[in-house]
Amino acid sequence: MTNNDIFKKLRVAHKLRDTDIIEILALVDFRVTKSELSAFFRREDHPNYVECGDQILRNFLNGLIIHLRGPMPKKGEQPKGNPTTKTNKKKFNNKKNFNKPKSKKD
Repeated sequence: MTNNDIFKKLRVAHKLRDTDIIEILALVDFRVTKSELSAFFRREDHPNYVECGDQILRNFLNGLIIHLRGPMPKKGEQPKGNPTTKTNKKKFNNKKNFNKPKSKKD
């Protein structure tokens, strides 16, 4: 499987348009034009087909992580999605209730 195939499958799986991919690549400071991008998604026998290099795919994957999760917090900074207060969790009761079934009285 080539980088172009992986790029195409990720595009379809995440329902991304060309403008979305350009914005994702911009998150990691990688600039690409719409025409350069469309060359990656062409068939191999097309005259304008361009092979997707490792650098482009790597930058797209890094940008996709930022797009989906958000940017990494700086050292010492609290992540935005995590609450600062403790949550009360139910305690696990390890004791089992092995009572015998009740007998029916006639």
